[in-house]
Amino acid sequence: MNAIPTLDIRRFTHPSSPADRDAFVQELGTAYREWGFAGIRGHGIDDARIAASYDVFKRFFALPEDTKRKYHVPGSGGARGYTPFGVETAKGAKHHDLKEFWHIGREIPRDSKYADVMPPNLWPEEVDGFRAHGYGLYEALDALGSQVLSALALHIGLPADYFVDKTDSGNSILRPIHYPPITSDDIPNERAGAHEDINLITLLVGASAEGLEVRSRKGDWVPFTADADTIVVNIGDMLQRLTNHVYPSTTHRVVNPPGEKARQPRYSTPFFLHPNPDFVIDVLPSTVTADNPSRYPEAITAQGYLEERLREIKLK
Repeated sequence: MNAIPTLDIRRFTHPSSPADRDAFVQELGTAYREWGFAGIRGHGIDDARIAASYDVFKRFFALPEDTKRKYHVPGSGGARGYTPFGVETAKGAKHHDLKEFWHIGREIPRDSKYADVMPPNLWPEEVDGFRAHGYGLYEALDALGSQVLSALALHIGLPADYFVDKTDSGNSILRPIHYPPITSDDIPNERAGAHEDINLITLLVGASAEGLEVRSRKGDWVPFTADADTIVVNIGDMLQRLTNHVYPSTTHRVVNPPGEKARQPRYSTPFFLHPNPDFVIDVLPSTVTADNPSRYPEAITAQGYLEERLREIKLK
């Protein structure tokens, strides 16, 4: 497999035959075993919804710095609201990323058992439609992510609904990102330094802009600029750990474009799909073999793992 594949998820959700659905599951699983990344089309999230979301996100990032900082919550790990430019730093990196971002989380009842680790959302009052379009996109990507997890569960011998009750209150995050224009050619920072994601899977809307690169098994950096109708979905560290590295969490980055392209802003919106905070990440027995013995003798809760990693990337 020389290139990161793009697959049509309608072969899973509305298959022409049981055999085609089974074939999709095998192709998707193979793609993730090899790359940890795949493109997903046929997802049913229409262009108008995505465009409306990007419109409100861009309008927020265009606000004055003082206005945006009203929505920054120091000490929260960026869990909700605004994180200013120059804060997040890839694990092990010397230089911060060249980005600012906003976090939208799951709306839960405030008497939920998860309320202490899943705070209420903040909504910028200066941008009409931010809540409706932002949370609408959140819910659409959450549903698509559940379909991808269902196919992956089947691929490793689990029931199709294995993840349903483990992610239905997941501490998932929608992150609209603004990478401002780069005004100097000799800075050491990258728009997003090489990293792996923390969560189960990430769904990226807006990978049609240049810059995303994925590190292959051979160690080469492979550009992945998806078609406009394609959502990029990749494996995160939690799923890598749960599946004993059957599905690898692949290193990726967003590089600075050359020349005049660097003078243009870049926007993207990943959705980080997380398990419920009290879900115990323990290696699945079906992924342990003589050739792949268990790499993680100790289990950890999703919330414990998240907090550990947030400290590593300078968000806590």
